[in-house]
Amino acid sequence: MAAADTHQSTAPFSLDSYHVSEELGFILPEPLTELPPYYQPWMDVALRVPELVDSHELRSLINKMPLLSSHFLQNHRELRLAHLALGVMTMGYVWQEGEKDTVDVLPRNLAVPFWEISQRLGLPPIFTHADGVLANWKKKERDGPFHMENLELLLSLPGGDSVRGFFMVTLLVELAAVPALRNIPAVINGIRCGDSEAVVRALDDIGRSLQDMTDALKLMQVYVEPSVFYGIMRIYLSGWKDNPSMPNGLIYEGVRTEAMEFSGGSAAQSSLLHCFDELLGIKHEEKSGAFLTRMRNYMPPAHKQLIEDISLAPSLRSFVQQQQANERLSQAFHLCVAKLLALRNYHINVVSRFITVPAARARQIRNQSQDCDGGIISRAPTALEERGTGGSGIMIFLKTVRDQTKDAFLPETSEDTKLV
Repeated sequence: MAAADTHQSTAPFSLDSYHVSEELGFILPEPLTELPPYYQPWMDVALRVPELVDSHELRSLINKMPLLSSHFLQNHRELRLAHLALGVMTMGYVWQEGEKDTVDVLPRNLAVPFWEISQRLGLPPIFTHADGVLANWKKKERDGPFHMENLELLLSLPGGDSVRGFFMVTLLVELAAVPALRNIPAVINGIRCGDSEAVVRALDDIGRSLQDMTDALKLMQVYVEPSVFYGIMRIYLSGWKDNPSMPNGLIYEGVRTEAMEFSGGSAAQSSLLHCFDELLGIKHEEKSGAFLTRMRNYMPPAHKQLIEDISLAPSLRSFVQQQQANERLSQAFHLCVAKLLALRNYHINVVSRFITVPAARARQIRNQSQDCDGGIISRAPTALEERGTGGSGIMIFLKTVRDQTKDAFLPETSEDTKLV
């Protein structure tokens, strides 16, 4: 659904037309757990992907699945669950035998409906952040709290409890961002009206929310085992663009005769930081900026539209600069930049723990002895050692984006604020 063209209207900026939930932000409220009975052949396989990959039976079972029409899917939630199910099956099918025995062709009984559903949703035909995180959750107790002990995945990938931990912690980061999202219209409308007090109040809430996101991300080290993430999970989050294991991409049989390339799941596919970057006026250099912009094509279209409309709103940074005498406004703006910088610094810390350190260990094991049993880590795909699942050279990319966040500080910012 196209969002209203709010930036040219005199109406107040609002989140109403962007598929953003007041309570859950970008998270899909109450995802369905079942599809109509006609689609049971999909769910029967999708629910068993980890065990079928482990027994090397997934490809043969998918090859025998009936070709089902996607036309009986009636509403947005049905389409999202179908996209998640077909996405999980696709990742398992492609990577069942690891990086050495990938496939060139996705069979038509998977490729055709996946393509059709993707077209209806405006998403690519690959497993995305919108699938694995935003639409892949349920509460054990419906009226219970939104925390780890009360959350379950709808569908999983190989990696056991660490898969649940990875997706659920990421979901809690999304949830922690909701107060910040809700306050973006207050900032934009406050600027339009020249109401600096309203802008300060909204920025204070955004700063607290950014801190809560960092705190939620810290749960990753509690619920995800680095060796499992690196050695087992990562390949199933990887795509067929900028991936040396699949240099020619993937043919979607019955859709096109030429191979297509799509990036794997990536934190850059979350709309959150894109919104905050646009609001705070953070500019990215050409290469990292191009990757981030491309990742917007992996978001639900209404969320992508929100990011674009925030970018067209009056500049917060200019508003703060024009009111240099307003110390509270300057402090609130700088605190938000500092909190976003701290979040990005912590994300670099997480990536180091879950990718860089295990990659070095894997290289060390391989160099020591071909016969040595290095456990899970040594089984990890070598092609991904320095790359994110989205295909980026991960540490260079993250540090570049972090450094560009620093550039958003106004020249007179005290060093104390920058260190918050």
